[in-house]
Amino acid sequence: MTKYARKILEIVENSHDHLSAEQVFEQLRESYPSVVLATVYNNLNRLCEEERIRRIAYEGMPDRFDRIRRHDHLVCKSCGKLLDVQLTDLTELLEKQAGLSILAYDLKLIYLCEECRKKMKE
Repeated sequence: MTKYARKILEIVENSHDHLSAEQVFEQLRESYPSVVLATVYNNLNRLCEEERIRRIAYEGMPDRFDRIRRHDHLVCKSCGKLLDVQLTDLTELLEKQAGLSILAYDLKLIYLCEECRKKMKE
């Protein structure tokens, strides 16, 4: 693993936020000021392919990156705010219903956050 990949992995794993590539880039520049954004994208893609981090994609929003630890997400339909939620693992139930083995799933529950609900009322 390259020094950039190692540091990017550390940034994502230690973050309590769901970082975009640009946010990872800004944090990486603190340690490596000459790094370019393409390096961040390439390493994020590689880390996702290697299943060391996960990509959270939601239409109309930039991809964000998160730890692998099993959890699901609430996604605000309006602003894209992400919140982690701990739900019961649905793998067994899904396997019974589908009649086949499930390798993984990515559950995103769509909601309106408090700030967006307030804006809609105004």
